[in-house]
Amino acid sequence: MVNVYGIRNCDTVKQARRWLDAQGIAHRFHDFRSDGLEPARLAHWLHALGWEQLVNRRGTTWRQLDANTRDRLSADTAAELLLTHPTLIRRPVLEQAGQLYLGFSPETYAHIFRSA
Repeated sequence: MVNVYGIRNCDTVKQARRWLDAQGIAHRFHDFRSDGLEPARLAHWLHALGWEQLVNRRGTTWRQLDANTRDRLSADTAAELLLTHPTLIRRPVLEQAGQLYLGFSPETYAHIFRSA
């Protein structure tokens, strides 16, 4: 089963889910806001993808953080910050056949699912 993680009202997540639906690819959606985020899952993502890739520095949540928090962000502080503010996670996170992918583009998803 393909798992898509994000937040329901994120435009990029909506695009990814529409693309999967249009291709007839069954998937399960996990909303960080309503379903939460397990520390073990986040730890796996941080290990596999790296905190620098996982943190979305372009979103509203990032801009609303105080400068001290943004400046102190590191490998040691990322997990706690992302668990406190899961909307800081770059979206969507796609789990497919044991692999993790960040973000969405039709070309990338076509490549992922052509290889599946």
